[in-house]
Formats: sequence, C-alpha cells, structure tokens
Amino acid sequence: MEIAVVGTGYVGLVTGVSLSEIGHHVVCIDLNKDKVEKMRKGISPIYEPGLSELMIKNINAQRLSFTSDHRKGLQQADVIYIAVGTPENADGSAELSFVIEAAENIVACIERDVIVVTKSTVPVGTNDMIKDIIQSQLTSDLKVEVVSNPEFLKEGSAIHDSFHGDRIVIGADSEYAFNVIEKINQPFNVPIFKTDIKSAEMIKYASNAFLATKISFINEISNICELLGANIENVSTGMGLDQRIGSQFLKAGIGYGGSCFPKDTKALIQIAGNVAYEFELLKGVVNVNKKQQGLIIRKLTDCIPDISGKKIAVLGLSFKPNTDDLRESASILVTEELIKQGAEVVAYDPIAMDNAKTVLNSSIQYADSIEEAIENSDAALILTDWDEIKNVDLTVFNKMKNPLVIDGRNCFLVKDMETHGIEYRSIGRPAAVKKNEVTPI
Repeated sequence: MEIAVVGTGYVGLVTGVSLSEIGHHVVCIDLNKDKVEKMRKGISPIYEPGLSELMIKNINAQRLSFTSDHRKGLQQADVIYIAVGTPENADGSAELSFVIEAAENIVACIERDVIVVTKSTVPVGTNDMIKDIIQSQLTSDLKVEVVSNPEFLKEGSAIHDSFHGDRIVIGADSEYAFNVIEKINQPFNVPIFKTDIKSAEMIKYASNAFLATKISFINEISNICELLGANIENVSTGMGLDQRIGSQFLKAGIGYGGSCFPKDTKALIQIAGNVAYEFELLKGVVNVNKKQQGLIIRKLTDCIPDISGKKIAVLGLSFKPNTDDLRESASILVTEELIKQGAEVVAYDPIAMDNAKTVLNSSIQYADSIEEAIENSDAALILTDWDEIKNVDLTVFNKMKNPLVIDGRNCFLVKDMETHGIEYRSIGRPAAVKKNEVTPI
C-alpha cells in the first residue's frame, strides 16, 4: 500500500516508521526542511528507543522516505494519515489549525481516490469537519473517505506498543474504508475494534482520562496513607490484585505529565462543556494532579524550612523515563519554585538536558552525572524514575553535605536508605529519618 503521513512529530514519525516496517511504502511529510534532511539520514528528531534503528532499516529497504513537498508526498498515496499536532488552547480545547491546514493541503494535491486517516488526537466531530473541508474544496470527481484511527502509544515504549498493542481502533462510515484500514494494520497482529467515527474519537479521550483518573486517585490515597501511617505500595499491590482494578497506573508519585494526559483531560472537560455537561470528576483529576506536582517542594521545606542559598540537586527532568519530553513535566513547576525561593539548582537527566535548557529557567546549572549533581548539595530531589537513578549505588549520597533525599517516584526501599543513614522522604510511605528523630505523621 502507498501511504503518506502528514506530520512527523511523535505520533506521525512512529506511525510512518511502523507502517514501513510491516511492508508498506511510506512517505512522511514535514514542512521543516532541516528536519526532513536529518530524517533522510536516519536521524530521529525525538528520543524513542529503537526508532532510529527502524528508520535506517526501512530507508535502506526503500520503504520509507521523507519530503517537505506536499504535492510530491501526496499525489501517489492511496491512504493519507493526518498526524499533526493539536496543541492546547487557553480554554483547554484542542487547537485544530494544523489539522485544517493538512486537510486543505490534501484536497489541493491528491490525484486519485484516497482514504484520509486521522491519527491526531481530535475532539469528537473533527473527522466530519475534515470531510466537509475536503468535499467543499474538491474540484474533481475523486472519492475521499475519512477514517478515525486514534493512537495509543506510550512515550518511551512506542515502537514496542506499535507491535504489541492492546487494540487498534478504526472508526469509519463505510465497509470499504473499514476493510482497507483493517488490511493495512493486519500485519501488526493486534486486535482490531471497529466502530463509528465519533465513538472512535471519544475512545481516545476517554481512555487517557480514565488512566489519568487512576493516577490522581492513587496519589490521593498515598497522601492519606502518609497521614495514617499506612504504606501506599502495600495498598497499591493489594488493590491491583483485584482483576477489576488491575495493577497498572497505581504507582504513587508526583503526578502525570507529557503531551497526552494533561492536554487530553482538559480537552475532554471542554468537549463536555460544549454540550453543557459539567465533568466534575475530571476537573478534580486535573486539580489533584496540579497539587501533587508541588508535593515534593512541601516535603523539602518540611525538612529545610528556608532553602534560600541552599544547593538543591534535581535528578530527572523528563516527565517519565525513556523520553526527552519535558511537556507538563513536574520539573518545570519544581525548579521554578526552587529558584523563586532562592535555591541554587543543579540538575541532571540522562537524556533530556538539551531540551531542558530550552524550557527551564536559565539560572539552572547542569551536571554530567548524578555524582556531580549531588556533590555538596543540601538535598536531592528525584523527579523521574530513570533506571540510572534507581540503580545508583546508595553510597553516592554520602557526597552530600547531610544526605537528604526527597523522592517523588519511590525509587528506593525505605529500609535500604535507613541502612545507609540517608534521610529519605518519599510518596505515601514511612520516612527514613536520622537517628534520634521521630517519624512525622
């Protein structure tokens, strides 16, 4: 199948590369010519394990190519995927200008019957809008079908997810479109669920909102556990053994971030508002998450009431491990608050520091290792549970002035920190305190 993918952000690039890996001929289109030139050499613009290797493999096999020319990329395509960004408007709704532009470019360039597949996360009704734009501007008798095919990839494991996903959702109005898109995706060997277009659009938002709700729920339970002296990890494990609940997304921490959960929860609240429905539960989820991101600062100032002039090491900057993405990361709020209170901030992340330098406060210093970041520091804050951080030799914390670790991701066992004489505060678990101190409730 000849396939074009409009947009080479996270979704578009992974989609295009994965489709080429299962045998389709794919051309990915992006207006950024410098980015296109790099991708032609197999250089990925995003950090995603395994992505560059698959790019090179399929470029060499002549199944994958890149262009900045819409006409060149679209005119031979049988199926066109829209995978452009849908950033957040000030009111929380999805900004659709890139989707509209993509639809207009498609109708201006196509020379054969095509199926347009929307991969971008878009509000319910957007695919109807895309179809209206194309039909209203189409000057020939070409036939254009529009299909909703939302993505469910997780940053850091997107390549794995493409080939081992739980389901592929296809929303279409015609049996012909269903059959074509089903045939394209069959080599993934992932269960396919067929539905109407509006339901497919809603499945994406509802799925992300539900997972965000699980995260905020377990974080609220963790806060109660601390007040009562219970251990959130034991509670989460006990809850997760119930098959109706499941164990995934029950890991307490300092909240969710990234490009999907924050944006999609707020967009769904706005979608509900557009039909005069107040989504009170989801509003609570968003508020809990915002509050949770600041929890680590409160734990720090409980231990050091005045952090002005103190050296604070921040370990982990991306919103989750195995990505360089800082969108909605806790590191943004945390580092800004540290600087506001007069702290000297030294940060380390295995992958995301280049991105961080363009996003975070310019006064932040960056270290080349965990050891360098924490040396002579007054406290270390863990914001991302990278394997490098979780597997660090705990004796490294002896390089601190007085070992104090505030762990927002529960990377270590409390008993191990006690054994090494490290004052340790985590999320929803008892504290490891210095001798002669009483564990606070």
